[in-house]
Amino acid sequence: MSFNTFGTLFRFTTWGESHGPALGVVVDGCPPGLTLTPEIIQRDLDRRKPGQSKYTTQRREADAVKILSGVFEDERTDGPRTTGTPISLVIENTDQRSKDYSEIRDKYRPGHADYTYDQKYGIRDYRGGGRTSARETAARVAAGAIARQVLGGVTIRASLVQVGPHKIDYANFDWAQVDQNPFFCADATAAAHWADYLDGIRKDGNSVGAVIEVVAEGVPAGWGAPIYGKLSADLASAMMSINAVKAVEIGAGFEAASLTGVDNADQMRAGADKPYFLSNQAGGILGGISNGDPVVCRFAVKPTSSIITPRQTVTTSNEDTDIITKGRHDPCVGIRAVPVGEAMMALVLADHYLRHRGQTGREGAVGFERN
Repeated sequence: MSFNTFGTLFRFTTWGESHGPALGVVVDGCPPGLTLTPEIIQRDLDRRKPGQSKYTTQRREADAVKILSGVFEDERTDGPRTTGTPISLVIENTDQRSKDYSEIRDKYRPGHADYTYDQKYGIRDYRGGGRTSARETAARVAAGAIARQVLGGVTIRASLVQVGPHKIDYANFDWAQVDQNPFFCADATAAAHWADYLDGIRKDGNSVGAVIEVVAEGVPAGWGAPIYGKLSADLASAMMSINAVKAVEIGAGFEAASLTGVDNADQMRAGADKPYFLSNQAGGILGGISNGDPVVCRFAVKPTSSIITPRQTVTTSNEDTDIITKGRHDPCVGIRAVPVGEAMMALVLADHYLRHRGQTGREGAVGFERN
């Protein structure tokens, strides 16, 4: 039981290593009849892939996806359609530089999973961390693109909202700005400031953390279940499973601890056809079940642990030493975590949509369409 699978009805299993020949994912439980082409998946992969700016790793990977199974096309299907069987995707690694890690093969990198991985398995792939590498998230993004096809009426977007101590101004928040700067940031003014800030971090051989906000609009009330099937619990688990994530919050999150009951409880009024809320401190989830408001989730990503500043560590034979991690690393790995957060939101919601439909027989306000 190596726990490489996530989900209940809509399940995905990732495989592969950072410096292996390829990585990929198998998606099981996808409904039949959905349109699915490599181009649909590639759109999301292109947002996550490395080497797109000086603020991310300079590893050059096309991240070109291939669909190996689960899709069929002939003159009767009007395009490639999912068949309801497992969908297998592969992404080849083409720009590995394993020699960058040869000098540290017998040293544990501070902040990485080198030591814990070695203690658990007694063997580890020191080339970029193997399965613990953030490269694994490419497979998640590919799976998330399929999940989006299931969630026809749901819009999922994410923005970087904090880099180091520097936060955005929500008064400047504009979703249209997200793909207009290299930080996937909805505040253009903050993004311009971060450019100078990260230049200094990068030149100093250092790194910094970040916070990402993910918002899903169009989620109907009713998804999720009380106690052990909470939508919020699965979202927290999904986001915490992303490499380097150290904290997750829903809605007001930690800020709720400083609010009073008057401020925190989202008041309700009668709408034309259903009730509505006057605020969204709950982040779209009450009692583990979606309430029809936008689902809002934020997660914090720690600074990249691979830096060229010398750090104290020990060897695999338990001897004191120093380490410098050479290679091509993100000064802020949180930047490329933005599309990963969107993917994990989509994967959780697709699973809960199918679970809701399976238990209650009700579609909700959205659902997949067979063209």
